[in-house]
Amino acid sequence: MCLIEVSDLCKHYVSGLINKQYAKVLDGVSFNIERGETLGLVGESGCGKTTLGRLLLRLIEPTSGRIFFDGIDITKLDRTEMRKLRPRMQMIFQDPESSLNPRMRIGESIAEPFRLGLRGKISRSEMRERVLELMDVVGLNSEHLNRFPYQLSGGQNQRVVLARILAVNPEFIVADEPTASLDVSMQAQILRLMMGLKSEFGLTMLFISHDMEVIGHMSDRIAVMEKGGLINIVSG
Repeated sequence: MCLIEVSDLCKHYVSGLINKQYAKVLDGVSFNIERGETLGLVGESGCGKTTLGRLLLRLIEPTSGRIFFDGIDITKLDRTEMRKLRPRMQMIFQDPESSLNPRMRIGESIAEPFRLGLRGKISRSEMRERVLELMDVVGLNSEHLNRFPYQLSGGQNQRVVLARILAVNPEFIVADEPTASLDVSMQAQILRLMMGLKSEFGLTMLFISHDMEVIGHMSDRIAVMEKGGLINIVSG
């Protein structure tokens, strides 16, 4: 059963006030992602991979085309409707530190989704317990609770990002080159962690990378992108 269905998706940018020029970043992209599947998306820099990932979550607006999430055409949702749906779909960005508030301690960052979603419905002690449970799931411990992002390594910060995402119980994750800023040994740890979390929580993923070895390791199917279009989808 498909969780994500994309039909004839386009994203064009316009430049110039008088002599308008149109840059076609995405042009007529169609594909689907089955529930529980990881679809790898590979292609050269500038081919539109990140744009496609952001479009799937409505972080940017499409020029045309349709995006269905669990049968819902999210291109037709208003802001209020989209806000209600957003916890079910999350994104992991390339640089984990840019995803975290540098002024917030790690425990506070992971607790933030609980504070926003369960305000008045959960005690401080219950919130702390949930935060520690999530930290344990992603391989962190209570020693990291009161540290700031600058006091952790890139790999540890990416684990914090994963814990924050899991706090809202998502169904679909767009992972945009989540290990690109990490060293080789830390990349392997994060990739193993993500595969384990996918299995444990039944997650569906779009995994974006330019590294074919990583894509082949992580994906059930691989979509190859070139100049704003999909040129092939093969088994991983």
